[in-house]
Amino acid sequence: MKKPSVMLRDTKRKLNGWIVISGIGAIAALLPSLYILTGLFRKPNENWAHIQTYLLADYAKETLILVACTVFFTVMIGAILAWLVAAYEFPFRRFFAWGLALPLSIPPYIAAYTYGSMFSYTGSVQRFFRNTLGMQVDQRYFDILSMKGAIFIFTLFLYPYVYLVTKTFLERQSAAFIENARLLGKGPITIFFRIVLPLSQAAIVGGASLVAFEVLNDFGLTKHFGIQSFTAAIFKTWFGMNDIDSANRLAALLMSLMILLLVVERLLRRRKSYSSPTGRSAPLQRRKLKGAGAGAAFTICLVVFSLSFLIPVIQLAVWASWTYDDVINSSFWVLIRNTIGISLLAVLLLIIFACIAANASRFDRSIWSLAMTKMIGMGYSIPGAVLSIGVLAIFISTDERLASFYKLLGYAEGKLVLTMSLVMLVFAYIVRFAAVGFNAVETGFEKRGIRYAEASRMLGRGLTRTFFTVDLPMIKGAVLTGFLLAFMEIVKELPLTLLLRPFNFDTLATKAYQYASDEQIHQASVPALILVAIGVVSVLIYHRIGERQSA
Repeated sequence: MKKPSVMLRDTKRKLNGWIVISGIGAIAALLPSLYILTGLFRKPNENWAHIQTYLLADYAKETLILVACTVFFTVMIGAILAWLVAAYEFPFRRFFAWGLALPLSIPPYIAAYTYGSMFSYTGSVQRFFRNTLGMQVDQRYFDILSMKGAIFIFTLFLYPYVYLVTKTFLERQSAAFIENARLLGKGPITIFFRIVLPLSQAAIVGGASLVAFEVLNDFGLTKHFGIQSFTAAIFKTWFGMNDIDSANRLAALLMSLMILLLVVERLLRRRKSYSSPTGRSAPLQRRKLKGAGAGAAFTICLVVFSLSFLIPVIQLAVWASWTYDDVINSSFWVLIRNTIGISLLAVLLLIIFACIAANASRFDRSIWSLAMTKMIGMGYSIPGAVLSIGVLAIFISTDERLASFYKLLGYAEGKLVLTMSLVMLVFAYIVRFAAVGFNAVETGFEKRGIRYAEASRMLGRGLTRTFFTVDLPMIKGAVLTGFLLAFMEIVKELPLTLLLRPFNFDTLATKAYQYASDEQIHQASVPALILVAIGVVSVLIYHRIGERQSA
């Protein structure tokens, strides 16, 4: 083990602007999380005693049921679809390969508003049974505003996380195992349960963890369905009870749950590892299905695609055709400008930081570099409602320390300049989604290696010049992928935007939420449909980039 003096000398030798910027950014990303965790050690107030005695158990129970059931069903659907698309040829397989990822373009809270209205007494589903079929329906079977309905919505619109990760793994890493099982005469069901599921365990757990994080981050669906989740409880405590201290305690407990989930995920993914017995990774050869098998595969994919994308989009389009005259006005174009503008600004800064941090960490494999990458990735595992409390506290503290400087600039005493400003909102977006851009850029660097960069530096070029002339042209696909993924996440982000936006600053997501909260579901369809369109375009571009990189 190196002595501290030797480690310090090595650190000074490697220190450069890239490392410094990465370190400052990682520490800034960590500060909100540290503030939240300190809430567990502060003295509780009277409201917390009431919450702890009468409400906390219900919050924990409903949150755990929601997460566990959603994860179970998304794993089942995502793994089955991934297996069908990766291993077999059937009608419209190429379309379903990317079409089954389109539900990611519909935020769960928009799906909740859509299906909730469709299944209501005056909705299209019940009216079809009453008016077209002449049937009187039992309301119990159409009550989607419940825990079962929430699990149904989350499953339909979050399964692509499991599907995409598992499909990619099966197509690129599983060929030798599956082909050997086929040669031994094993049937498709046996191969799926005895080969595919164990083999894909790490990929499935990775996708399932993303599903769990999305469920814990949700606010719009749980509030609309009346489910007492931790995130909904944080909003209720903060704004309903005007008690940010108790909200901070709830946030700290939820963050502790997230950390536990991360630990469990790491343990599960390390339990088993597989390497190809041939020493190489060949693409999986698809078998062509015929007759009933082809029909069954097509039907399964079509039903899932219709329920998770086609039906809600058609319903939103119908509602939008009824209300667009009332909704689209001069203020609506301001919503679009706000949404696109703030998202592009945040993503641009996020990707710049991701490139700096990923480039710095690949040349420095020390424990400090590893810790930095973990700090950057922590924000994505923290729900927006939780992170907003930490960000707000950090910015209030910053404004208090800058009060004398503000006074010199002519601001009134006690003026909060940065708090509840666009600066704070952009900072929160970067902290929350930095991992999305960083992981994409880091993956691009790993595929290219460092030999070209090292050759450039041996020819006398510095790290910065090497990045712009050698590295960036080779990883531009990964950079664009990170840009698109982060942009899609920020555009549809609701909790962070609701809590930290400046006064009178709305986006398409917050406007759709406001319409739905006011029971104006049809009016909410217009901003919701634009959000879906943005997501669809991002998914399509992402798919094309993936195809080009595979080719």
